[in-house]
Amino acid sequence: MARLILASGSPRRAELLEQLEIDFDIFSADIDETLKLGESAETYVKRVAYEKARSVAQQFHDRIVLAADTCISLDGSIIGKPQSRVHAFEIWQALSGREHDVLSGICVIAENEVHECVVKTQVTFQQLSQSDMESYWQTGEPVGKAGAYAIQGIAAKYIPTIKGSYTNVVGLPLHETVKLLKAVKALN
Repeated sequence: MARLILASGSPRRAELLEQLEIDFDIFSADIDETLKLGESAETYVKRVAYEKARSVAQQFHDRIVLAADTCISLDGSIIGKPQSRVHAFEIWQALSGREHDVLSGICVIAENEVHECVVKTQVTFQQLSQSDMESYWQTGEPVGKAGAYAIQGIAAKYIPTIKGSYTNVVGLPLHETVKLLKAVKALN
């Protein structure tokens, strides 16, 4: 059994964490991720990451728990996963030709220590045509993705610039994750 638990069912987070070449187990946290009234994107991802980590840490007291939560924010509003084709097109029309923020809250709990941070990356989408949106929807990639896109996939061709951490946009900012894991001696 590994000392570290990733409190996430996200395959992307697991793939990113594997890049650090450390052993870890996966145990998904079952928490309510509902946005609270008046909650900012930054506060939301920090709270949800903490609640995921705390939930799993309460079950595994002798382990180090890493949790993260990522969201997309445009003009202060959180953009979620598309509920339908129509909803995906509405999201892309809002993001099209504009810059938006991708925020990730990261939390590491080891015994009674809590280490956390929020990472922000700015992503620019090109102006999307109706044809771009139709063809991207047909790939199936946008389904189940916050902001209706995956930067590590086909959507990369629509993104001319990012300012900040690429791995943050994928779902787990590795540089900051390493810092938090070093703080609890999970990494040298």
